Amino acid sequence: MAQAKISAKMSDAAKSGKFSRTISMADRSNRLLESLDEVEMRVEALREAATAMEQERDSLLEMIQSIQNSQEMRTICDGEREELTLTANRLMNRTLTVQVTVDTIRNAQQEDALRRAMAVIDEIAAKVLDDMESARKRLQALHAACVTEAPPVPIDQKFQTIVISCALEDQKKIKRRLETLIRNMDNAERTIKIMDHQKVDESKSVNGK
Repeated sequence: MAQAKISAKMSDAAKSGKFSRTISMADRSNRLLESLDEVEMRVEALREAATAMEQERDSLLEMIQSIQNSQEMRTICDGEREELTLTANRLMNRTLTVQVTVDTIRNAQQEDALRRAMAVIDEIAAKVLDDMESARKRLQALHAACVTEAPPVPIDQKFQTIVISCALEDQKKIKRRLETLIRNMDNAERTIKIMDHQKVDESKSVNGK
C-alpha cells in the first residue's frame, strides 16, 4: 500500500513537470550543439575563403612581376615602356594594400618543422642565380616530397620527413611556394633563351650572314 502511494506521488510529480527539467536541458544542450556545429562549418568556410583570397593576391603579384620582367617589356619603345611600368607599379601598390592573413594553429613540433622546411627552401632560392639548373632539380625534388601521386623526379626523403611533421595547412603553403619558385625559374630561363637567341640573330645580321 505504501509502495503504491510512492508510485502515485512520483507519477503526479512527473505530470506536474518536475522531472521534465532533465529532458528540457537535454533539448537545450542539443540545440546549442547544433548551433555550434553550424558555426564551425561557417568558420571553416571563412578560413577557406580567406585562404583563397590570399592565394589570389599572391597570384596577382606574381602576374604583375612577370609582366614587368617579360621580354615584351624590353622590346617596346621607351615611352610605352614607361607608361606600362607606371601602370604595373600602380597595380602592384594597390594589390599590396590588400592584407589577408590566415593564421595556422601549431604545436612546438609543427613550428620547428615549418621553420626547418622554409630554411631549406630559402637556402636553395638564395643560390638560384649561381646554378639555375641545379637549383631547379633540388626544388623539383622538394616539390616531389609534397605530392601524393608518384612524381616523375626523385623525392627528397629528408625534406619529406620534415614536411610530414608540419601542420596540414603549412604543407599546402610549402607546396605552393615551391610551385611558384619553379614556375618563376622557368619563366626567367625562357626569357634568357629568347634574349640569347636575339643576340645570335643580331650577330649574324651584323656579319652579313
